[in-house]
Amino acid sequence: MPVNRKRMGFTVIELLMALAIISMLVGILIPALSMVRKAAREVKQKAQFTGIELALGAFKNDYGDYPPSDQFSHYTTPPINDYCGAQKLAEALLGWDLLGFHPKSAWRADGCDPARNPVYSPADPNLRQRKGPYLELATANAFRLGISAAGKRDGLFDSTGKLVPDRYVICDVFGIKKVTVIKPLTLEPITFYAGTPVLYFKANTSSKTIVPPPPYIYDIDDNVELINLRRVSDGKPHSIYNLSTFVPYIADPKASTETRPWPYRPDSYILISAGADGFYGTPDDIRNFGY
Repeated sequence: MPVNRKRMGFTVIELLMALAIISMLVGILIPALSMVRKAAREVKQKAQFTGIELALGAFKNDYGDYPPSDQFSHYTTPPINDYCGAQKLAEALLGWDLLGFHPKSAWRADGCDPARNPVYSPADPNLRQRKGPYLELATANAFRLGISAAGKRDGLFDSTGKLVPDRYVICDVFGIKKVTVIKPLTLEPITFYAGTPVLYFKANTSSKTIVPPPPYIYDIDDNVELINLRRVSDGKPHSIYNLSTFVPYIADPKASTETRPWPYRPDSYILISAGADGFYGTPDDIRNFGY
């Protein structure tokens, strides 16, 4: 009597078809997941800008104006271009040493007042005179620009050119650079992922132009030394590095003409994140102006 055997398992053709279907689904889902992650980071970056803008509003309420963004240490003869707009943004919102802003600050890289007296010190009474920090330190993404004064490689760049290396900048949220910092007292190394410094440009409201001759409403020189340091991850040059590329980058097409470009936000300030690629001036930048 013949035995009726029930077929078990899958045939090779069925397995191949199943694998093909799974591969198609993975091919569809992976780009979608990448887009979701990209959108989530952009939202997070815009949220950081919202926090910075609220902090700048509080700073202006306390001191009557937004912090300067020029590249010079004030009250030096001749002026020294060692302290850029991104560094001054960090001083205003967090303090020269992350302990709050001192009202007698002369916006110098050495932390002095106009008479060259140090005002940033953890000792009283200076600490009691400070205001802020205006941003929460735990989430501010503040990192030293370069190698610290103690010689530790705890910054974004090994070489910082003219800029003072042991002062802070506020980095964006994209985390493209691995940075190792040394924990005080224990000297334990801790690794973080830092983004690219957020560029800050304060508007010169007395000016009526962003093209030569100066003074400009917004001047690329405010952060040019920082931009010239190139990308933090691989050292490649940025897309905005001079006046001719910066002007169309910040120009508002609705308010500009062919002969008279006009910037976004001519009465306040602009913020620029280099985005996921770490390049300033590319389409993935996150800005507090434009589209």
